[in-house]
Amino acid sequence: MAHRLDHEYDYLFKIVLIGDSGVGKSNILSRFTRNEFCLESKSTIGVEFATRTLQIDGKTIKAQIWDTAGQERYRAITSAYYRGAVGALLVYDITKRQTFNNLHRWLRELRDHADSNIVIMMAGNKADLNHLRAISEDDAHLLAEKEGLSFLETSALEAFNVERAFHSLLTEIHSIISKKALAAQEATATAPIHGTIINVADSNGSSKRSCCYTFT
Repeated sequence: MAHRLDHEYDYLFKIVLIGDSGVGKSNILSRFTRNEFCLESKSTIGVEFATRTLQIDGKTIKAQIWDTAGQERYRAITSAYYRGAVGALLVYDITKRQTFNNLHRWLRELRDHADSNIVIMMAGNKADLNHLRAISEDDAHLLAEKEGLSFLETSALEAFNVERAFHSLLTEIHSIISKKALAAQEATATAPIHGTIINVADSNGSSKRSCCYTFT
């Protein structure tokens, strides 16, 4: 969803949060959109979303962020919500190895259901629990590099890198959209004019050299 409007905002970008249940997706969403954190947050059932408007490269961007449920039994519901997404934040818990191992499955699902040009960032959440760390930053960087993803560690609790993660994601999306728009404009400006020459006869039946063009 990369809609352009002329009044309240210049662009509307749909972003999806994906990853296992319990990695902190909902708190990342609430931290970014409302600057809130809830220690007793419950697992998301189905899908919920929130929005936030911010300035990126001189443009007003409205981010519509969807929090998809991580539980296996809801995946049939949430798969439809990948449609129209231009960005994704792929979240795992740095203290739980299984949530990191499952990133491959989430990536497959994302690439099966989302646009092939979707911008993806990997986020290792709960960086405040470094003493319980199960996945090193080096391992995460290797996976991100292999899959062609950007990567950051975050902490929704401490508001660490949450703003940076979304800002980086939205900046990259806007850059891609802007380049495509510029390329389209240049292609239109340099496109050859195709026409058909029509000889116009005068009243005496003789042909004149002047001609008209019908544009196609």
